[in-house]
Amino acid sequence: MSENRLSSGISGLDEVLCGGYVPDRTYLIRGGPGAGKTTLGMHFLTTGAANGEQVLFITLGETVTQLKRTALGLGFDLEGVTFLDLSPRPEFFAQVQTYDIFSPAEVEREPTTRRIVEQVEALKPQRIFIDSMTQFRYLASDTFQFRKQVLSFLRFLVEQSTTVLFTSESSEEAPDDDLQFMSDAVINLNFSNNERTLCISKFRGSDFQDGYHAIRLTSKGMQLFPRLVPKDYEQAFSTEVVSSGIPEIDELLHGGIERSTITIISGPSGVGKSTLGLQFMKEAAGRGEHSVIYTFEERKETLLRRAEGINIAVGAMQDKGTLSVVQVEPLYYTPDEFANLVRQEVEQKQARIVMIDSVSGYRLSVRGKDLISHIHSLCKYLQNMGVAVLLINEIETITGEFRVTEIGISYLADTIIFLRYLEMQGELRRTIGVLKKRMTDFEKTLREFEISRYGIKVGKPLTQLRGVLTGVPEILDEL
Repeated sequence: MSENRLSSGISGLDEVLCGGYVPDRTYLIRGGPGAGKTTLGMHFLTTGAANGEQVLFITLGETVTQLKRTALGLGFDLEGVTFLDLSPRPEFFAQVQTYDIFSPAEVEREPTTRRIVEQVEALKPQRIFIDSMTQFRYLASDTFQFRKQVLSFLRFLVEQSTTVLFTSESSEEAPDDDLQFMSDAVINLNFSNNERTLCISKFRGSDFQDGYHAIRLTSKGMQLFPRLVPKDYEQAFSTEVVSSGIPEIDELLHGGIERSTITIISGPSGVGKSTLGLQFMKEAAGRGEHSVIYTFEERKETLLRRAEGINIAVGAMQDKGTLSVVQVEPLYYTPDEFANLVRQEVEQKQARIVMIDSVSGYRLSVRGKDLISHIHSLCKYLQNMGVAVLLINEIETITGEFRVTEIGISYLADTIIFLRYLEMQGELRRTIGVLKKRMTDFEKTLREFEISRYGIKVGKPLTQLRGVLTGVPEILDEL
């Protein structure tokens, strides 16, 4: 983070702001009720207080008692936060007040302004949070006076070497376009269809990450998950071949799959797609590399038990730190949140193989729209980080007409490995083949593929068959 920036207290937001808030600026926080405006402001103030700064919370809506109760539930430490409570008092309703000459706004504006000026000059805060600026609109006699007073007010605060965050609740009846023009930056909080997002529409004198970024309000405040932009993440890596550890599969692939490539393992249910992916991870674990599986359909315990039953010691791999198995809870994560999970494994634990099991499970379990584009971004990010990506793709047809995928993701693949069932002499058998490989040539034949308690076994090329891709192969007569 740049030394001249102020931390927001939200790591993801600092990233979106390209280092944090620029000091001595004004920031408008927009959003409807429940969008998280006050929570964002509390992060801003408590972070400053923790750094030994003087901070001031000016509230014109909620009382200090209400705010402290909310902060306590979110785990905020308000010990170093000074409050200026300008919220309406109960006495205002209880006492009969009449204004014969002046309007209520003219009578109340003067003491409100005076209290703010006195508090600022006495405390000399480095950070101020005002919740909400919309209330000032009702203290002005007309729109022109409101704009003039707010602009003068913000300039006064900035001249005191203060960084100011202030909120507004925009509506058709009370739009806040004027506040957007007056502020140095605009942060928009959106809450619709059970999804919360943040986007920055303005930031004078600074770059920022555009687009919509997922946010989540938790018992510990706000979490932000920046939108994944693959080109922003690149690191140097050596191009190397990742072996499966099974000679026959490596022969099919002319050595194995390559680092920084995307491999689709496609086939019907139960044919062995996940098992094949685990085999690559087993071999990687022998080299001391870390891998991670994200399982969307199969329970973690079931996957582990099944792997142990076919001689893939996933338990030992987990104990040694060479494998992580993450069961993804359905409809809990947004695409940005899931991408953040993957980033932690790659950037903190140096995962070298990432397997998503399966793509259809991802589409059903992750909340959001245009999920294929999010998979595209995630895979390109992993490629840029030198990670070998395994996408498990399940097709509905068991035999018959051959299809690689049914959701249009084959364009992503550098390598396509397909597994399928064949009916041969009244018996259902598994086969494996390679359909595509960008980096090298590959074997054009199919081989029989077996899974037993000893692991995976692959046979010799099935050169005596024709019509294999139809699912009803014919045995050629020997010459």
